[in-house]
Amino acid sequence: MQPIKDVPSQASSRLGASGGDNIALAVAVILVTNLALSLGDAAVKQISASFVLWQIFVLRSVITVPVLIAILRVRFRAVPAVPRHIGWTALRSLLLTTMWVTYYAALAHLALGIAAATYYTLPIFITLFAALFLGDRIRPLGWVAILLGFVGVLLILKPQAEGFNAYALLPLASAVCYALAMILTRSKCRDEHPLVLSLSLNVSFVVVGLLATALIALAPVSALEPSFLVGTWSPMGATEWLAMALLGAAIVIGSVGSAIAYQVGPPGTVAAFDFAYVGFAALWGILFFGEVLDGITLGGMALIVVAGILAVRR
Repeated sequence: MQPIKDVPSQASSRLGASGGDNIALAVAVILVTNLALSLGDAAVKQISASFVLWQIFVLRSVITVPVLIAILRVRFRAVPAVPRHIGWTALRSLLLTTMWVTYYAALAHLALGIAAATYYTLPIFITLFAALFLGDRIRPLGWVAILLGFVGVLLILKPQAEGFNAYALLPLASAVCYALAMILTRSKCRDEHPLVLSLSLNVSFVVVGLLATALIALAPVSALEPSFLVGTWSPMGATEWLAMALLGAAIVIGSVGSAIAYQVGPPGTVAAFDFAYVGFAALWGILFFGEVLDGITLGGMALIVVAGILAVRR
């Protein structure tokens, strides 16, 4: 998943890169970013049986927020921590938080590689929404990408009654939320600093996590069936805090690393290597969870990756 990567804004130029492209650096950064994010998502899948999602949201961001504030204060003193467009930034953060809720909910029921590949239909949704909301024109290659992505999703979903997995729709919903958030980033939040956007997102994690926790606590006990989304917080020891710290590090690497990669490298080139997340996720699924994917599913994953690359190069 793309755990949390922001489409670069005009404000990203304030990160301090030189004017020219550095393709080797951009590719290296996006690969390291995807490695960290995919490991973080594998960790969430691993601990989903032991933690409720809202506890992860709150504790991970409680660790991450001070780090982001420290970076702003030490490296970018002139940048205010409060967004210029609070309303649009808050809406963007809510969309991204919803994205993570649906994606993480899917991880508890899907192979990591399948969830990742289905989520990476997002360039297709960005293409469609850019045409719908921003007036961008979809060229023939873009329509080919949309068709390939649709076929790939069908191969993964297996819509026949005996093979259909409804949980595979959750990463699709996640991709829609991400695409809408990126359109909002492009149209309404272009002047926001990437670190401020990341800070706002992590604050949203804390607020939504605490609100969900309170609602669960107030709900009648008989109405609740313990799950990754519904339950009480788990006790925290040294190992648990270390896990949260590592998840926080993955989020920081993801939000900052992707901004740097898209800043110093051509977007089409960086986006193509961005799909390394799918490969990493499939690898961790095999190594950590013993996941075995059939040929049809692998074919669908390959089509989605090809479709995504075509979409970003349209």
